[in-house]
Amino acid sequence: MKKLFLIGICCFAFFAASQAQRYAVVDTKFILDKMPEYKDAQKQLDQTSVQWQKEIDDKQSVLDKMYKDYDAEQVMLSDELKKKRENELFNKEKEVRDLQRKRFGFEGDLFKKRQELIKPIQDKVYNAIQKIAATRMYDFILDKSEGITVIFADPKLDKSEDILKELGIK
Repeated sequence: MKKLFLIGICCFAFFAASQAQRYAVVDTKFILDKMPEYKDAQKQLDQTSVQWQKEIDDKQSVLDKMYKDYDAEQVMLSDELKKKRENELFNKEKEVRDLQRKRFGFEGDLFKKRQELIKPIQDKVYNAIQKIAATRMYDFILDKSEGITVIFADPKLDKSEDILKELGIK
């Protein structure tokens, strides 16, 4: 009787362990920092960024000189020449702002360059994580590099449809 009871407890423990959710934690920043192609891509991005910033700084220097010259000559200029110079200054300032927005703004050249260089490497890491999740049967894989983020979740654990049914929404 004791053996039967012990076998029953062992079977229950095995069943409970097999039904438990399995999860893992990864640090994608740590992984990326160890990848030579990521370092190369990041270096290339940094070089491009410095080059573009220099281009903007040069244009800003020209604009600053134009402002100084205008301030120095403003007293001697006629109203018509003042207006012309102010328009030149306005156009040059707009040109600098537009270039800065084009290079570094939301979805600007730097963003596109980052997508071009970094995204394939991130996809490679993501695919490796999915492969490990599938082979080792993890239900969740969390990324701890930038707060806790779910990178992989087994779709069969998604209960969104059940919640919608409970709410009467189809």
